[in-house]
Amino acid sequence: MTSPDEPDDTDEPGPTEWRTGPGPVGVGPWPGGPGAWPDDPRYDPELLADGDRRNVVDRYRYWRREAVVADLDARRHPFHVAIENLHHDANIGTIVRTANAFAAAAVHVVGRRRWNRRGAMVTDRYQHVHHHADVAGLLAWARAEDLAVVAVDNGPGAAPLETAALPRRCVLLFGQEGVGLTPEAVAGADAVLSIAQFGSTRSINAGVAAGIAMHAWVRAHAAI
Repeated sequence: MTSPDEPDDTDEPGPTEWRTGPGPVGVGPWPGGPGAWPDDPRYDPELLADGDRRNVVDRYRYWRREAVVADLDARRHPFHVAIENLHHDANIGTIVRTANAFAAAAVHVVGRRRWNRRGAMVTDRYQHVHHHADVAGLLAWARAEDLAVVAVDNGPGAAPLETAALPRRCVLLFGQEGVGLTPEAVAGADAVLSIAQFGSTRSINAGVAAGIAMHAWVRAHAAI
């Protein structure tokens, strides 16, 4: 298992951590100047001096990025999210962003190492993202970590997510947009769950499906 360090495949400029808009966003410089700055190593002197316009919750205003990650690490939830990346799935960025919002332990990209980070909106700076060359590698890692693998796919024989008991320690595994999970992923999973649908479409977007499944885990196990 490795962390991705290759650039994404797009030539477009990447998103910025700093929010922009018609008016001021975030907070300005710390009131009172340097003499009033908090004596706490978590705080970043540049942010204290210039203001913090990042897209972070108020709890982390003025904090160094490393301090934010360390604080998240102390309270991440014991579920992971994995997605097969066979054809450069554009949903991976969205999944990373959602995983960050729900404090997932990590996101695992299976297959192609490169992924388009635009949809992550720079949350990959705060969310652990790992790479596995293939499904076999992911499954071996999950077994070594004593994590149940829960595949989410609307294929034959899948049980309803809405009535399933999600394991607390697990990997929620999703397939490539359009083609779904590979046979190897389905065969290696401890459970295969489907999301109930009531309209005419055959499937829903992979990023949306991941968000639904993560929220189902939160409803079952997180302290609200």
